[in-house]
Amino acid sequence: MRAVVFDSYGPPDVLHTAEVAEPTPAPGRVRIRVRAAGVNPFDYKQRSGMMSRGAALEAPVVPGLEAAGVVDAVGEGVEGVAVGDEVFGLGRATYAEQAVLRAWAPLPAGLGFTDAAALSVAGETTIRMLDVLRPAPGATVLVHGAAGGVGQAAVQIAVANGLRVIGTASTHNHDWLRELGAEPVAYGEGLVERVRALAPDGVDGVLDTAGSQLDDLIAIAGSPAKVVTIANYTAAERGVHVTGGGGDASAALATVAGLAASGRLRVRVVRTLPLEQAAEAHTLSEARSSGGKIVLTVS
Repeated sequence: MRAVVFDSYGPPDVLHTAEVAEPTPAPGRVRIRVRAAGVNPFDYKQRSGMMSRGAALEAPVVPGLEAAGVVDAVGEGVEGVAVGDEVFGLGRATYAEQAVLRAWAPLPAGLGFTDAAALSVAGETTIRMLDVLRPAPGATVLVHGAAGGVGQAAVQIAVANGLRVIGTASTHNHDWLRELGAEPVAYGEGLVERVRALAPDGVDGVLDTAGSQLDDLIAIAGSPAKVVTIANYTAAERGVHVTGGGGDASAALATVAGLAASGRLRVRVVRTLPLEQAAEAHTLSEARSSGGKIVLTVS
């Protein structure tokens, strides 16, 4: 099958298409014929070698953590899904014509494959972050980096959970954040004062999707224990919660599917590119100025 691979760490142009073996779903997994795959910051961090800890690349890697498509093989012990079902979900090596998913949910009504491919990482990550903080209904939370793919989901899921949301973003994204239900503020110098003007009594938690301004986020929250980040891997040294994926995401994706089907969750797809243009997708993603998700389509 056709897939995007990289054989060495480096800039986006190390990505290229190649023929690779079709994956086989292990017990508890399903394989899909991919129609669209989401692009995430983890992908370019993996490709660049940022996460290799100096180890050499031993074999070609197919990037990708999420996709939407049509089930074409079902692993042993899997129930409730059949060949031909349209699903979205989380897996590995999703920049390909076929991919194995470890967690999935039915394609939400009213969404196509492209929009559904943008939901899994953003939705599951948000739910995991909220599970760490456990804010009470009516609490105030700050979403740092609220206009990005995860940030948009964080705003909407927090609002759906009855939370008041303040979101940081560039000023040109403020109207969009208001549409999602957040009170926008500009990030950068003066952030603490701007948030305190909106919430004089402080916030009950911070969801950091950007990885910047850690000192300000701790000051806004009043304690590092009230900050959870997915983007600052050294923040644990300061007492901040750092969370990564890898656990059972099935329940989270079911929640995501329900919110999307009811119209309470949409992640704005700002650019779609064919699989063969994965290098361009990574260039755009790495610039971190897209204001939404980038999705690769597979024909």
